[in-house]
Amino acid sequence: MEHYNIHQPIRFTSGMYALNDEPNFNYQLCRVIHWNGGTLEDVQRVGKSIHSSADWKRTLISLGNRAEKENRIAPAIGYYRMSEFFMEDSDPDKLTYYQRATDMFYAYYRDYFAGEAPVIERHSVAYEGVQLPVWHLRPEGEPKDTILLHGGNDSYMEEFLFSVLYLRECGFEVYLFEGPGQGGVVRTQGKHFTHQWERPVKAVLDHFGLAHVTIIGISLGGYLAPRAAAFDKRISKVVCWSVFPSFLGSVIGTQGKALETAFYVMMKLRARPLLNLVFGLKCRKDPMVNWAIRHGMFAYEADSPYDWAKKLERYDIRPVAGRLTQDVLILGASADHFIDYHKVSQEIDAMVNVRSLTFRLFTKQESAADHCQVGNARLALDTIMQWITETNRKNAKIGTFRE
Repeated sequence: MEHYNIHQPIRFTSGMYALNDEPNFNYQLCRVIHWNGGTLEDVQRVGKSIHSSADWKRTLISLGNRAEKENRIAPAIGYYRMSEFFMEDSDPDKLTYYQRATDMFYAYYRDYFAGEAPVIERHSVAYEGVQLPVWHLRPEGEPKDTILLHGGNDSYMEEFLFSVLYLRECGFEVYLFEGPGQGGVVRTQGKHFTHQWERPVKAVLDHFGLAHVTIIGISLGGYLAPRAAAFDKRISKVVCWSVFPSFLGSVIGTQGKALETAFYVMMKLRARPLLNLVFGLKCRKDPMVNWAIRHGMFAYEADSPYDWAKKLERYDIRPVAGRLTQDVLILGASADHFIDYHKVSQEIDAMVNVRSLTFRLFTKQESAADHCQVGNARLALDTIMQWITETNRKNAKIGTFRE
């Protein structure tokens, strides 16, 4: 297999495209292009033909096979990786294609990880019976800051390759890790999510002896990162790479006000049978809801939709937000189909003891209005780095940088 020339400049693609009429399919297809190495030409040709999870699986595998046959390894990796996204968790192909993409990734990009002084060091951190994978990147010269980065509900660490390389190139030391419920930790080691994200973060910080770090959490990481910071003051700055006050609120908030109100009434009454019935009806009508609930039950170890909703109730930053005393940056997206950016007010109102709080809303004019700025990752990264630099300068000036 050919391998990647690591001496090429780091490039990011940008733009949001109308590739599919279903918002989540469309979003994930854009993610295939911008974060996973796919090409607009490939995806645009087949995007409209995807109408179900089965279509998604078949189409992405076909794209992967074609790209691999044509020796276009980078897009092949992305297509195989994302082919398993909408597969049932019981489908044996889910692990097969995850492993295929991962093996191809480390073979194709091997020069980043090779030699006595690799660009990216690979580590494992012991955590509650499993091993958390960690990448460590050191910049040339004195680091501007140390960043601890992680994803969210459905991320893979490999899709952040060029993001962490860019941070390193710009002078930052970076630790990227997968925690319980993410990537290979859940797929190959069977370790599911915990709302107490301070536990895996503590394991990583302890292992490397880190302090005074900036934690960046992507998507659901917008809850996970500040949750960890609320309990661990070795974290000096927090970047929520998505508005995320409440997981359950974000999920139910997409279903309309009437259903949202009825849902909370049923939850308060603990109407398990009725809620399971309502969820079941929604699943039969909407394949995206069906996938989200079935996958959520797996990832969060729930026996029913009601139990899944009860698990998601724990993923709420508001009860612990008062413990946050660090500087906080929250990134919002004006056309986020997952999360209404107006919900940021819930976080702002709860984070009453933070040293500072900055909110940045990205727009369509910036090609960054979608969830986690998938259409313009470089702009988001530049915004984060500028905020870190300015915050460090401000804190150093007033004598609180090493508080």
